[in-house]
Amino acid sequence: MSNTGYALTGFVSWALFLLIVMETLRTYLVVTGKVAANGFTPDNSGLSPFMQRLARAHANCIEGLPIFGGLLAIAIMTSRTGITDPLASWLLSARIVQSIIHLVSTSPTAVSLRFTAFAIQMAIGVYWSWKLMT
Repeated sequence: MSNTGYALTGFVSWALFLLIVMETLRTYLVVTGKVAANGFTPDNSGLSPFMQRLARAHANCIEGLPIFGGLLAIAIMTSRTGITDPLASWLLSARIVQSIIHLVSTSPTAVSLRFTAFAIQMAIGVYWSWKLMT
């Protein structure tokens, strides 16, 4: 598999991992009687700040998947992974770093670092879009 294929699989797997962590913690809260089974909101409001950040980190992955995953998929479908392969691992790394920072802190420095990781993804996406269109 190409770097592009690994990055696309990694992106989807990372979103799945965050979902599994969130649903495992939600299951624990239900089983221990701390939250009713129907007591959850999509953003985990009313739960711990960590659970709220986890919901947002997962949503960020889902929001980015059609864009960044779509570009990776287009490269694969058009046999143009030579465009995306060199930066594919950087895109995935920036996504994971963004999520981890989101989970651990909301300090001004952390938010700036998180945005930097997202900006890297956007720059890569713009570059790939341009290269795939030309």
